[in-house]
Amino acid sequence: MKWIRFSIDTHVDAVDLLSYMLDEIGVEGIEIEDHLPLSEEDKKKMFVDILPDPVENDNTAKVHFYMEPEGCDPEKVILQVQNILQEISQFSEIGKGTISLSETEDKDWINNWKTYFKPFRAAKNIVIKPTWESYEKEREEDLLIEIDPGIAFGTGSHETTKLCIQALEKYVQKGNTVFDVGCGSGILSIAAIKLGADYVTAMDIDEVAVKVARENMEVNHLSREQYSVYTGNLLQEGAVREVSGKKYDLLIANILADVIIPLTDLAGQYIKKGGLYITSGIIDTKEEEVRQALLHNGFEILDTTHMKEWCCFIARA
Repeated sequence: MKWIRFSIDTHVDAVDLLSYMLDEIGVEGIEIEDHLPLSEEDKKKMFVDILPDPVENDNTAKVHFYMEPEGCDPEKVILQVQNILQEISQFSEIGKGTISLSETEDKDWINNWKTYFKPFRAAKNIVIKPTWESYEKEREEDLLIEIDPGIAFGTGSHETTKLCIQALEKYVQKGNTVFDVGCGSGILSIAAIKLGADYVTAMDIDEVAVKVARENMEVNHLSREQYSVYTGNLLQEGAVREVSGKKYDLLIANILADVIIPLTDLAGQYIKKGGLYITSGIIDTKEEEVRQALLHNGFEILDTTHMKEWCCFIARA
């Protein structure tokens, strides 16, 4: 089946009101294209350290929505949208205010990416497998981690995650306690437990990630006595009372350099004397800044590993 795609050429000032009024006529979701620059708040929520080159903002916007051909009268919908644009024009700039139609193939936009997520080896003895794929162990000593990241960050395939998993494989000891800051899908927490950690505390600022992490813990048949997962932000004072005063054998943070640098000022509060601090998500252009933050806070850098343009620090408190 194909979908009918309606595209409205308009002005950024009209987008919010247009979205509301489309909802009133039964449009359940829209897609917005514009050239507005990202706010600092938006940048902090993004899981990237290299932002796309900015495009000059001309205040134009495109609003797309989709309808099934069956039960949809395109002419009626176009007339409704034209009436909406005419009404909005009394209060806001609407730009071109034109609407066009096209057809698009029926795709499962949420799950289509799963086609490309296959089992892979993330470290010497660690294999990551999506929950919907089958896999037979190549070696008896292999540890299998099953993951369904949903819309949370973390399939394990990114270089920064691989660097962290490889560091965990090298440094986690049986009986360790681990604090996973910015846990995403929970993949590093699960790896730590499978490598012998006694207990893991996982935390993320995103409630969706926390939900997904808990689900992945269950998928991997981990006992509730082995982990806890919280929503919280260590950089907000008093935001995570559940970990206040606790110290761990190892703290791991696979986030972004601009978060790791201020986090490093606080990390020592959560690491036992002689414990380890593993950080990644660091693009090579930020490597020296993170190195200086570690040294400034009294950490001894034991190792620095690299994969493509990303690096990972292993430091001792």
